[in-house]
Amino acid sequence: QVQLVESGGGLVQPGGSLRLSCAASGFLFSNYVMSWYRQAPGKERVMVAIISAGGSTNSADSVRGRFTITRDNAKKTVYLQMNNLKPEDTAVYYCKARATMSGNEYWGQGTQVTVSS
Repeated sequence: QVQLVESGGGLVQPGGSLRLSCAASGFLFSNYVMSWYRQAPGKERVMVAIISAGGSTNSADSVRGRFTITRDNAKKTVYLQMNNLKPEDTAVYYCKARATMSGNEYWGQGTQVTVSS
């Protein structure tokens, strides 16, 4: 069955770095647009960064220049490198897969990122 499993979250001090991973299985990973979303307490889930099947990327203004999304099709994994983390980056981070043709979507279970001194 389809699975997206996030890992790499945790507690980090302001200015620190984390790398999130999302391991996919059960679908043809290379045909899917992959993205990272985050949801802070009491707020809506918002997109952080996105990478197309061909490798084109985009990111939210709030993280541009600090966060980088990459993918490894051989490992069926998408990554989010997060640098210079700020307290406002604290949220649960989710991985999403969307099929380029059908539009089918799958979500991971989320991983908590807490930025605090």
